[in-house]
Amino acid sequence: MGRMHWLAVAVPLAIAGVTTAVLLSAPTSPPLVVNDGYGDFVYVPAGPFRMGDNFGDGESRERPVHVVELDAFYIGKYEVTNGDWKKFRDDPGYDDPKFWPGGRVVPKDQIPYWTQPQNHGGGTPDSDNYPVIGVNWDSATAYCNWLSAKTGKKYRLPTEAEWEKAARGTDQRRFPWGNEIDRSYANYTGSQQYDTVRVVGFYDGSMRGGFQTRSNASPYGAFDMAGNVMEWCQDWYSRDYYSVSPRKNPKGPASGAYRVVRGGSFFMEPQDLRTYARSAAWPSFQAHRMIGFRPVREP
Repeated sequence: MGRMHWLAVAVPLAIAGVTTAVLLSAPTSPPLVVNDGYGDFVYVPAGPFRMGDNFGDGESRERPVHVVELDAFYIGKYEVTNGDWKKFRDDPGYDDPKFWPGGRVVPKDQIPYWTQPQNHGGGTPDSDNYPVIGVNWDSATAYCNWLSAKTGKKYRLPTEAEWEKAARGTDQRRFPWGNEIDRSYANYTGSQQYDTVRVVGFYDGSMRGGFQTRSNASPYGAFDMAGNVMEWCQDWYSRDYYSVSPRKNPKGPASGAYRVVRGGSFFMEPQDLRTYARSAAWPSFQAHRMIGFRPVREP
């Protein structure tokens, strides 16, 4: 069950003809959005969902469909942007080995897209609201560790199961918004003259430069969980993991060669944007313009 928050409520009580007030504890719902100064995070409640390819249009690695029970968590409303990344990149903590897996700090100039205008790199003008790209799993993990230290809250990459529930909810939809897709919903191959990232939240249902978008928000209010950039997850990847996955809070295999990435990207076909589609990449693989990330915040 999700963590319960309590609110003190005064209730009148008559004793020997005297009315007084007694404080009782009444449960309140957790906030649906939290912000610790580093972006909005939307609430995903505790409970079960059915994970995997229930449509039968995917790969064997996406089956069998199985029930997973998760604790409550918050997940980034948007992918981490260049503006978000700059806060980390420009902070002295960036070079602190304690935040980095194995103590290996990735040099700042090892991200070649940072200075490329055609890819809206973070070192170019008017790029703050585009997702950061070319960040490997180690760097994404370091950002989450740094964010935890800055806020006093626990931030980390989502597990694969958390990512899928946040993307599709509990009704087993094919995409975050439903079961059909076209280019008014998501950024995938052919959506632009040059395939690259769009600003986060571009597909919010508003008119954008003469182009009518439709909201691609997930059932919990997270945007761009299909297309734009693939997103790192915490788990090691195993193609057969679903057949041995525990029911409660699965965290993936204990080891592996690759880490899970989810969500598809601007350079993929619609089939690869399904909420249950699984991909993987080498965690130290650097300079891939199709991969970004969004953290989870524990309640």
